[in-house]
Amino acid sequence: MTERKLEGRRVLITGASRGIGRAIAVLFAAEGARVAINYQGNRKEAEACLALTEAASARAGVLDPGHFIVQADVGKESDVSAMFDAFDRRFVGIDILINNAGIQIESPSDKADPKDIERVLRTNLDGAVFCSQAAIRRFLAQGDGGVIVNCSSVHQIIPKPGYLGYSLSKGAMGNLTRTLALEFADRGIRVNAVGPGATVTDINAAWTDDPEQRAIVEGHIPLGRAAEVDEVAAAFLFLASSDASYITGQTLYVCGGLTLYGEYRQNWAS
Repeated sequence: MTERKLEGRRVLITGASRGIGRAIAVLFAAEGARVAINYQGNRKEAEACLALTEAASARAGVLDPGHFIVQADVGKESDVSAMFDAFDRRFVGIDILINNAGIQIESPSDKADPKDIERVLRTNLDGAVFCSQAAIRRFLAQGDGGVIVNCSSVHQIIPKPGYLGYSLSKGAMGNLTRTLALEFADRGIRVNAVGPGATVTDINAAWTDDPEQRAIVEGHIPLGRAAEVDEVAAAFLFLASSDASYITGQTLYVCGGLTLYGEYRQNWAS
């Protein structure tokens, strides 16, 4: 039998009720992990994710993994504290944190409502900070290291006009990843990030379900297509597992080549 990459690992995944977060939860369960599925508002989606995660464990022959769902708004420190308390009661320690929760709000930058910018930063950036702090405190107390993988974006390095709060949050995510990685490397704590590009999820239905719009989006991608969520989840698995034991402080872009700036395939500038 092939050895499972995350056998017995205790994992908290924020924003895991759908999309990339759900794919991560299912894949990690299939690899032997015990998974806590965080959600903010839609309990039915979280319960559906839990059912898929339990089914993945059953197919892999994992007995009684103890997966569970936990509600919290990660942008509220008090919610994060309560969520980690619930995690402690269930799993008595943590091995891996996946900071996946994120939102975006579209608006011309000169007209963006400061409250909307604050809301995006609170979820995408403050949430990752609060959860990372809580996880690191536990890693240090346990004394055997730990892993954090942040869900960033190609917009960590590629500007996204009309989404100022999102661009700010993902740019900052890069330095959050690098800072924590450097600060805690000597204590066995690895911190990395995955930067997805265009991905087929329900949150992107406005273009994934519209052939004309999808063709426009995919026309900018050197590989010529959007990512499936399973392809992105595989990068999280790699960075969370011992396969990446000597990797820290890095962002792995899973983007079909978007970060290569495909418009430069033709040497129009020189």
